[in-house]
Amino acid sequence: MKLAVVDYPGLALHAAVVQLPSPLAELAPPAWLVDLLRPAAAAPVQGGEGVRTAVRDLLRRHGYRPTGRGKPSAEYLAAAVADGRLGSINAAVDVGNVVSLHSGLPISVVDLDRCRAPLRIGVPEAGTGYVFNRAGQEIDVGGLLCLFDADGPCANAVKDAQRTKTTAATTRVLAIVWGALAPDATPCERAARWLRDLYARLGARSESVELERA
Repeated sequence: MKLAVVDYPGLALHAAVVQLPSPLAELAPPAWLVDLLRPAAAAPVQGGEGVRTAVRDLLRRHGYRPTGRGKPSAEYLAAAVADGRLGSINAAVDVGNVVSLHSGLPISVVDLDRCRAPLRIGVPEAGTGYVFNRAGQEIDVGGLLCLFDADGPCANAVKDAQRTKTTAATTRVLAIVWGALAPDATPCERAARWLRDLYARLGARSESVELERA
């Protein structure tokens, strides 16, 4: 799979297509995966203040303000896990959350079969928005780097669209690690490798997405 990516200074992005061994309804999150949703769990990649700052700076490039309810998803995730407000969701999403929690990098996991080709990475115009949860709440994604499908933006480093989220029937996902070159791209590369390793432990097959600069 190839993915066109807009010219975006400072972006270090990795993406993979993951074929699950069975529909998510039949793929219970194993205990070892759920255990990794603890902040103190051993992990091969660690975030920090430098990563947090780099991600925020990256998202600001086109005027988006990554603060409050619009802060990067990795920051929300860390706070939710620490407060006991977030546990296991499903095996595919749990892998993304585990890697995001420990790396400090936002990660999107979308149902590839709910996306309409072609897919690309770009920046929405001001005033663009979409529904991000079952309650029908919307997020303004104008100026925020996003994954687009034929119907518009559907995922980003803050909140993914409800219309492309995983379901019980999901068998194939696109996982995106939203990384920054500053302080360096190493955390993003390590996070992407660990992400694919964890999916492999679930019995899934994955392949890297070829990125084409648009």
